[in-house]
Amino acid sequence: MEVFDVTIVGGGPAGLYSAFYSGMRDLKTKIIEFHPYLGGKVNIFLEKMLWDIGGQPPIVAEKFIGQLIEQAMTFEPTVCLNTKVEHIEKQDNVFVISTNNGEKHYSKTVIIAIGGGIFQPIKLEIEGAEKYEMTNLHYTINGIERFAGKDILISGGGNAAIDWAVELLPIAKKLTVIYRSDELKAHEAQVKKLKEHNVEILLNTEIQSLISNDEKTAIEHVVIREGDVEKSVTVDDIIICHGYNREVSLDFAQGILPKRNDNQLFESEGQCQTTTPGIFAVGDIVAYSDKVYLLVGTFNDAVLAVNSAKKYLEPDANSYAMVSSHNEKFRDRNQKILVDMK
Repeated sequence: MEVFDVTIVGGGPAGLYSAFYSGMRDLKTKIIEFHPYLGGKVNIFLEKMLWDIGGQPPIVAEKFIGQLIEQAMTFEPTVCLNTKVEHIEKQDNVFVISTNNGEKHYSKTVIIAIGGGIFQPIKLEIEGAEKYEMTNLHYTINGIERFAGKDILISGGGNAAIDWAVELLPIAKKLTVIYRSDELKAHEAQVKKLKEHNVEILLNTEIQSLISNDEKTAIEHVVIREGDVEKSVTVDDIIICHGYNREVSLDFAQGILPKRNDNQLFESEGQCQTTTPGIFAVGDIVAYSDKVYLLVGTFNDAVLAVNSAKKYLEPDANSYAMVSSHNEKFRDRNQKILVDMK
């Protein structure tokens, strides 16, 4: 039975920075992530530009995630992907974490970093639609350049749909946005940009059926219903932005169930400590006064939680890690970086 000092449930930004800081505090660390990749919800918008991260010039989200993962791996934490945590109990002084594959993981402390939960895109409810997901039916965009010169239909009226439409304006041949309601719900400024470029926006409109090409490999036409009128639209690609299903199921044994608020967020008693000693929460899943629900806030949460875990395990430990500029852990690494820079 291998016992870790800290096990982080979730491999998004909050979990990744927790892993880095946990290494700085000499804690044996493990990350358990449901998806087959790290990065969390940022993977939904890999092409977006991020401006509001301290000390970081504007950066594409995909590159940001790559750097965050690289940083998290500095102290070589154990990483388990494709693994869903289903139940947490406590035996003596060790938390026993049971997963969907029948495995058990053992840890002295647990940091919950599951964000808003496990996000899965709401799929298009049309028979046979799934077979086009490998060609030209998309629920997210990985590589905006593939849409250059294309006729694109975007279904959705929220921020995600309209933001992608704005991103595609400079490269798409034609954009059509359809939405089932009578008013778009996205930011007004973004909607205004689409209207200024004469993008066709069809309200009270939904996809009725998909018509494939002769080879049956991709969608060639989409039948949409606008009010009581049906018409066929020729497309090269379809982007579906109907939102995400959120699963926050995480079961705890009686006696160690942390308190949640009405929004199913874990309540912090200070320093990202939940109501259960030894269990901490970071990022979008934790609630406390003056909480900042932005990327920048996740880093502060990670520091608070890891420092709390360190003090929980070693009451006489320092309250926080030594700053990196004086930390012996980075001496050899710094020398190598300086040599490479010459």
